[in-house]
Amino acid sequence: MPGYDIINEAVIDAAPEQVWAALIAELHGARAFWVPANTFQAGAVPPERAGGETHVTVHPKGVDKGGPKLRFTSRTVAVEPGRRLAGEYVDGAFRGTSEFLLEQLPDGGTLITMRFAARPAGWVRHLAKLADIGAEHTKATAAAFAALGTLVGSTPSVVRSGR
Repeated sequence: MPGYDIINEAVIDAAPEQVWAALIAELHGARAFWVPANTFQAGAVPPERAGGETHVTVHPKGVDKGGPKLRFTSRTVAVEPGRRLAGEYVDGAFRGTSEFLLEQLPDGGTLITMRFAARPAGWVRHLAKLADIGAEHTKATAAAFAALGTLVGSTPSVVRSGR
């Protein structure tokens, strides 16, 4: 069964506080920059708190375009507000971890990094034999980071994208 260990990074010309606020809003369901690929819904405990949950839906064909949906739940295991959010996939399509890191750059901008280290679970194991889920993850994250940059008034540059 394939597993993924993917790191995506982008430089965004905005302060880490702005990037953090946009990220947390997205995990609460804002649909401001990760759509059309992913949508998020906060659980009873918000994702920016340890023990919080985020319900994730991946829309391979795009939101409202039909096709299969990959659903999974991330439970927050570590938070450093404005800097780090780490989660563990505990239910659904993936098992593993994810981590967002924000680093303030000397020019005041932010390096945002997402690490996705997971393996498919359930029926998604079969899908992984037919589709390059890792490549799709990389493509969707790069697009989301570009949209995040636009949202906070920046033109982001991709530093590293992929495995």
